[in-house]
Amino acid sequence: MLGATWVMWLLVLLSIIGVAIIFERVYYFFASRDDVRKLQEDLRLLLAKNDIAGARERLSQSESFQAKIVYSGIEVVEDGPEAVEERLAGATSVARTQMERNLGFLGTVGNNAPFVGLLGTVIGVIKAFHVLDEAAGKVTSGLMTEVGEALVATAIGLLVALPAVAFYNYFQRLIRYRLTWADALGRDLLAYLKGNERKGSQ
Repeated sequence: MLGATWVMWLLVLLSIIGVAIIFERVYYFFASRDDVRKLQEDLRLLLAKNDIAGARERLSQSESFQAKIVYSGIEVVEDGPEAVEERLAGATSVARTQMERNLGFLGTVGNNAPFVGLLGTVIGVIKAFHVLDEAAGKVTSGLMTEVGEALVATAIGLLVALPAVAFYNYFQRLIRYRLTWADALGRDLLAYLKGNERKGSQ
């Protein structure tokens, strides 16, 4: 008969951790942003001139994950397209892991906070029935307090879940966007290498 108070404090704790993760991820993604369209244009121009050194330099100047992924591939251009493709795949997996760091917690909180709040509501209702029984069926202020506490637990659960789900989905879309651009840049590099291979074999 501890009531729903401990459930509400648990939800508050989860919300604080969730907000900290959201701010950390927002800063992380903001610090690693870049104009990828301009990066693609520059990379294509440099590759068209066969300026691999210049392409390396341009990629190294960018803080974006897209540039870092392609840079890992351009480091082994001398080993051929297959080696570059393997490097790109490995770097993409590492980048995905880094960008998804702590997002599992947000997803878990978003999916389960309403159920935790519902647990508090159930506990509060059970305690309300206990108070009602002690009052011999009379509606008292203590009974109304317990019912109110039970309903507040569900409300807090929803308030914790909604931003967690919203930011989790936003970050996942952002990750997909960045990895799509990384794939596009990597394919530009592979197209350049395979084109050179065909020219060399003619």
